[in-house]
Amino acid sequence: MTHSNADRHDDPLFDPQTPAPRPGGIAARAQAGQVSAPARYLQGLNPEQRDAVETTEGPLLVLAGAGTGKTRVLTTRIAHILASRRAFPSQILAVTFTNKAAREMKVRIGALIGGEQTEGMPWLGTFHSIGVKILRRHGELVGLHSDFTILDTDDQIRLMKQVIQAAGLDDKRWPARQLANLIDGWKNRGLSPDKIPDSDAYAFANGRGRELYTAYQERLKTLNAVDFGDLLTECVRLFREHPDVLESFQQRFRYILVDEYQDTNVAQYLWLRLLAQRPEGERANICCVGDDDQSIYGWRGAEVANILRFDHDFPGAKVIRLERNYRSTGHILAAASCLIAQNESRLGKTLFPATDDMGVPVLVASGWDSSEEARSIGEDIERKQRQGISLNEIAILVRASFQMREFEDRFVTLGLPYRVIGGPRFFERMEIRDALAYLRVTQNPADGLAFERIVNTPKRGLGAATIQLIHSHARSRDIPLLAAAGELAATEEIKPRQRQALGDLVRNFARWSEMLEHTPHPELAEIILEESGYIEMWQRDRSPEAPGRLENLKELVNNLGEYDSLGGFLEHVSLVMDTEGGETEEAVSIMTLHSAKGLEFDVVYLPGWEEGLFPHQRALDESGKAGLEEERRLAYVGLTRARRHATIWFVGNRRVHGLWQSTLPSRFIDDLPEDHVEVAEPASYGGYGGAGHYGSGGYGGSRFERMEPFDSAYRTPGWQRAKSNRDRADPRNRTGRGPTTLEGELVAKSVIGGKSRYSVGERVFHQKFGYGTIHTIDGNKLTIDFEKSGRKRVVDSFVEAT
Repeated sequence: MTHSNADRHDDPLFDPQTPAPRPGGIAARAQAGQVSAPARYLQGLNPEQRDAVETTEGPLLVLAGAGTGKTRVLTTRIAHILASRRAFPSQILAVTFTNKAAREMKVRIGALIGGEQTEGMPWLGTFHSIGVKILRRHGELVGLHSDFTILDTDDQIRLMKQVIQAAGLDDKRWPARQLANLIDGWKNRGLSPDKIPDSDAYAFANGRGRELYTAYQERLKTLNAVDFGDLLTECVRLFREHPDVLESFQQRFRYILVDEYQDTNVAQYLWLRLLAQRPEGERANICCVGDDDQSIYGWRGAEVANILRFDHDFPGAKVIRLERNYRSTGHILAAASCLIAQNESRLGKTLFPATDDMGVPVLVASGWDSSEEARSIGEDIERKQRQGISLNEIAILVRASFQMREFEDRFVTLGLPYRVIGGPRFFERMEIRDALAYLRVTQNPADGLAFERIVNTPKRGLGAATIQLIHSHARSRDIPLLAAAGELAATEEIKPRQRQALGDLVRNFARWSEMLEHTPHPELAEIILEESGYIEMWQRDRSPEAPGRLENLKELVNNLGEYDSLGGFLEHVSLVMDTEGGETEEAVSIMTLHSAKGLEFDVVYLPGWEEGLFPHQRALDESGKAGLEEERRLAYVGLTRARRHATIWFVGNRRVHGLWQSTLPSRFIDDLPEDHVEVAEPASYGGYGGAGHYGSGGYGGSRFERMEPFDSAYRTPGWQRAKSNRDRADPRNRTGRGPTTLEGELVAKSVIGGKSRYSVGERVFHQKFGYGTIHTIDGNKLTIDFEKSGRKRVVDSFVEAT
């Protein structure tokens, strides 16, 4: 389906090319008079920020360091473009990564120049939400109807499992989740099935990766569905195969603005490059804002190279560096800048404080084990609370989520309120997913995944054999599952009881779909949940969770009333990626470093700065130097979350996957500048450095040992217990009495010590290398013959028995 120019003029969202005011004409003189005096929204900007706002023509890269006012620059720039009449609101494409950031941007622009302006900005949103909008309008050109469904991760896994089984493969040997990760990676790189390299295709099912990818895409088309990756890759295909559609959007968008450009993947990069193309001799008005030093999402496809080559992609581009930091003290900024300067793949900038406040130095502390680390941090938080610091302004940022448990246990003991950021969300709960499946089938009868989820929920006597029969009939007739169920219910192929149940369900969905036209969608949702028997199922349930599930279903129906239509609500659910926090009680925030990006706190604790944990060994093994540099950027992000106080912790022993391991301090610690760091010498035995400890022996001394130690308040029962065993724990003084134990646990266990729980010949699974058979065992190190990766040597805690 193609669109003529005449068709486009009938399009309410289409903006025909509007000529600029004639130089020297009445409109130009009036416009110049309007913006000649400094606008109110420009007041308070520093020189670099104002330059970024007023440089409206041509490509511009704004390198915005942490806490330098990036969001303010971006929103003020949009406000300036609108206020100076350079473009209509609908001629601006402004792309963010989260719905939360998009909402904040609209609010800020509205505060600057009036909310009515932002109401006319249909192209301000996330990559995915804008991709949805484009595909809803032009999806027929790539084989999609406008009412297509957006699958979530759970539905993707179920569909891929079906594809794997249909191909005659063992879905336990070749897990659907592994295939999902591969396909997601290919889509992040903008690769269609025919474009993936042969080496990638052989990464799954002995070379059948491309075949399964193709089958998965065909099933999506049959279901009239897309996954998140398709929202961009299908747009890229649309633009490449239909230049007239691409040209219409290029003409529509006079200004393109991109937030967090360092986090874009290849597909997002291609999407933006196509939209930013201009005829020869014409420069694109594209402004990308980002920080190459905060690119920390390489594991999910982000390419830091996108921002590093901006001036190559857009010759003559202007680069403005925002280095004046309004968040952190001088000591914290100096420490972070010195750390990140060790990276080679960066454009380069140095943060400096907006005031002369140097604050207190970054504190580096060490302890005997992770229990002491949690105990000491908990006690320090209580001291800061007594000093008047709000718990809401305190955060613990960990490298790996398993570190959180120690803090949760300790805080429960202390009675210290805390919240874990990044937990399960409302729409991920089982009862909500079931209810949404009913609503999705009502909205889109071709949504076979949703239908399969609830065809026998609540129980209707439809067993696996009946569902398999529906699948077979749907494949043979190439029709959706709901339609296949309707046809089967009219035949004698299934037993009368199942035939009756299936027919009732099909008729119900037909009636509910008709009610969409005239019944308010919140009321319809209540009817569907009641008539389907789903509410009754939980009312009859006597488990402790049932009342809560019923309350959640009520909350779901209440939420529906906030949207204009059922389709709008379902689209919102698919696109929302932000974790909403409704807690009002003051509490310490515990989260991973990746989750902390964009946040800031007065006090930040950074535990676990140890080799193998941070930098993470997996990042080093898989990506080498690039992985190390991304880990260092993650450390930089962690430090720059702190406004007033930053404390780095490392320990000598840590339990990982249930096993105690001896640890070494992170190499990042010696990247810090001595003049801006203070070393806490813990009174507990096991800290590194200082006389009286073995920092000058066994592990080798750190240069921080030369600094003047001070007495720490970290004196705990654990310290007393560990001190009494000092001679036995010191490798230089051991007398053969055996290793030190603490509460029955081996504390100083080496990663190469101990007996493995596995045996030779046992079949195991490794997240990276896949399935294999154990060849030999040396302590807890296993030599494994992997089916697709050859012979590897790995620690036994990184594999699972199959």
